[in-house]
Formats: sequence, structure tokens, C-alpha cells
Amino acid sequence: MIQGIGHIGIFVRDLEASLEGLCNLLGIPRPPIKDNTDWRMKVALVEAGGLQLELVEDYSQETWVAESVRERGDHIHHFCLLSDDLEADLAALGRRGVRAKMPSPVKGLRGKRIIFLESETVGGVSVELSEP
Repeated sequence: MIQGIGHIGIFVRDLEASLEGLCNLLGIPRPPIKDNTDWRMKVALVEAGGLQLELVEDYSQETWVAESVRERGDHIHHFCLLSDDLEADLAALGRRGVRAKMPSPVKGLRGKRIIFLESETVGGVSVELSEP
């Protein structure tokens, strides 16, 4: 069952600079940066007011994330819904015409299983489903 919004994903060119500016704006300490060498990306989670922002930098410069940043600059990319049963939720969504972008969930940047949905089947926005 979908439990609610987990985070908002923001793609950035320079994670250090983005964290410095955002944490200064919010008046909060800087969170740790996690390096996911499998994906060749760095990620940091900023929490403020009960909302989690996931900042992602692709240091490989070779993936669709880097391409998206080259085309659009730093930007909000997606929001994530938490699911306590990805397969059941995907089946239920499929019955309502929602399609996944990938054949099955994969291990995401934070080590949880995730899957992205086809934006044209969910109102034109980018949505990720993730284990809590």
C-alpha cells in the first residue's frame, strides 16, 4: 500500500555548493554525502519541516541524470511515493493504466528497491515508488 510522499528528488551539478546554499537558507546543519559507486552518483538527504529533499549529483557525467542537468540545469526531477509492497502496488496501478519505466524494481541510490513510473501515465510528472 502506498504510504505517502517519501522525498522530492532534485538533480544538481555541484552537490557541495547546492547543499551549502540550501542548508544556509534553511538554517540547518549540512547532512552527510553518500557516494554510491555502483551508480557513480553522490546523494544527500536534507530534512526540513517533515519533508525530505534528495539532492543527486552524477559525477560520471554519462547517465540520463547528467544529461538532464546539462539540458535543464539544477532542477526538481521527481517525487517519491513510499510503498510497503512494490509488487502489489505496481499491479494495482497497472490495473488503473499506470505503467512502470523499467521491467522490475532495482536497488536505488539509498539501497532501497525503487521503480520509476511512466510520466505520461501519471499526469506528466516523474514519480518514483520506493520501499520505506
